[in-house]
Amino acid sequence: MVIQTDIAILGGGPGGYVAALRAAQLGARVTLIEQDRIGGVCLNVGCIPTKALLRSAEVYRILQRAESFGLRLEGGIVPDWSAIQARKEVIIRQLVGGVEKLLHRAGVRVINGRGQFITPRTLAIEKAEGTLSVEAARGIVVATGSRPIQLPLPGIDLPGVIDSTGALGLEDLPKRLLIVGGGVVGVELAEIFGAFGVQVTVVEMLDRLLPQMDADLGAGLAWAFEQRGVRVHLDSRLERVDAGPSGLLATIAAPSGQVTVEADLILVAVGRRPNVENLGLDVAGVRVERTGIPVNLQMETNVPGVYAVGDVTGVAPLAHVAMQGGEVAVENALGHPAKLDLKTVPWSVYTDPEVAGVGLTEAQAREAGYDVVAGRFPLNANGKALTYGETAGFVKVVSEARYGEVLGLHLIAPHASDLIHEGGLALALEATLDELITTLHGHPTLGEAIREAALECRGAALHLPH
Repeated sequence: MVIQTDIAILGGGPGGYVAALRAAQLGARVTLIEQDRIGGVCLNVGCIPTKALLRSAEVYRILQRAESFGLRLEGGIVPDWSAIQARKEVIIRQLVGGVEKLLHRAGVRVINGRGQFITPRTLAIEKAEGTLSVEAARGIVVATGSRPIQLPLPGIDLPGVIDSTGALGLEDLPKRLLIVGGGVVGVELAEIFGAFGVQVTVVEMLDRLLPQMDADLGAGLAWAFEQRGVRVHLDSRLERVDAGPSGLLATIAAPSGQVTVEADLILVAVGRRPNVENLGLDVAGVRVERTGIPVNLQMETNVPGVYAVGDVTGVAPLAHVAMQGGEVAVENALGHPAKLDLKTVPWSVYTDPEVAGVGLTEAQAREAGYDVVAGRFPLNANGKALTYGETAGFVKVVSEARYGEVLGLHLIAPHASDLIHEGGLALALEATLDELITTLHGHPTLGEAIREAALECRGAALHLPH
C-alpha cells in the first residue's frame, strides 16, 4: 500500500505533532508516524510528569511550613506517593488524549509504526501487519527525539541504576538516592525526591550546578539545596558502581580525593543522545554528526525537502524549541519562508525556587567582547516575595555599557519560568535598559524586581541601599 501525502513526519513528540498541526492548518495533507505514544518523551516521560511531581513537592513543602503563615495543620501532613503518581498519570492521559483529538480534528493521518527513508521523499513504515510506504510531495520532517545517555562505567548495568524514565515511574520512594548529573533533569529530580524525605546526593562533573546557565544561578541553587540537606559534589565524577551489603556503592572522584557514597538507587542524568539510528538517513543522503542532524535556520538538512526538528538536531533540547522548529519546518516546506531565532530561547528549571534564563550569560557576554554591565536585585527586598515567604533568590540583568542594550535576563525566584518572558521580549525587540525601566511594573509583584535589577545596572535601584 502506498500513501500519498504532502508532508510526512517521523515522530509524534512536541516537534512532530506541532509540525503536523501547523501543516494541516496551512491546508496540507499530513501523515504522522509514531512508533510509541503520541506526545513523545515530553508528555509521557519527561516535562509533564516531572512538573506534576514537582507541583506535589511544592505543595508539600508549603504545607510543611504552614505555621509560618499563621496556619495550623492538626495532625500533620503525610505524602502518599502512590496517590501522587496516580495524579501524574491522570494529567498525562488528559494531555495525550487532547493532542490525539487535535490531530484527528485537523485531519492528520496518524500511523503507529516505525519509519525509514527509502528515498529522500519516501518512507517505508514497518507495522505488525506488514510494510507500507508513504510518499511525501512537499517534504519530510524528522522529529525522532532523543534518549538518555548511559555511562560506560563498571557496574553501571547493576540493578538499581536507573535513568530519568525509571525515576519518574518508581512505585516506592528510596531512602537514599545518588543523582549523577547536575543539569536540568538532575536538579529537578533532586527537588522531587528531596522534598519527600529521600536523602539525595548530586554529583556534577563541572564546577557548578546548571552549567549551561549563568554561573550565579547554579551557585544560588546549590545554596538552596544545601539548606534543605541535599548534598552536592561539584568538580566530581562517578568512577564505578559496586553492589554493597545494603545497597549500591558509588565510587566518586572528588577534589578532596576518592569518596564512596552508599545509595539504594543511582540515577544517571548526564544528558541525552539523538535518535538517529535505523532511520535510513544514509539512504536519503542526510548528513548526521555526533551531536545529531545539522540543520539551517529553516530547519532543513543538507538534503532539500528533508527537515529535522527538536532533540534529534542536538540544538537546544527543549520542547518549546522543538515545537517552534516544527512550525518553521513545515512552513518552509509549504512555501511560507520562516526562520527559527534561538536568541530568545528561555531555559527554565522547575526547582524550589525556580531558575530561568534567556539571552547571554554574563560570562558569554564578556567572551563575545561586550563591555558588560550587570545588575542584581535580591528578592529579600521585594514586597511580593516577602508576602510569599520566598526570599531566597534574585534577578540579574546583563547589559552592555555603551547603549544599555539588554543582553540577558537571569532569575532564581518563584515563578521564574513565567517571569522570564519579559527578557525574551526585550531581546526580540533589542530593548535597552531604558525600556525595562520606563515600563510600569505593577506593585506588589515579583516582576518589579526585573525593573530594579535594570536600575541597578546604573547603580540606581531604588529599594537597595547605596
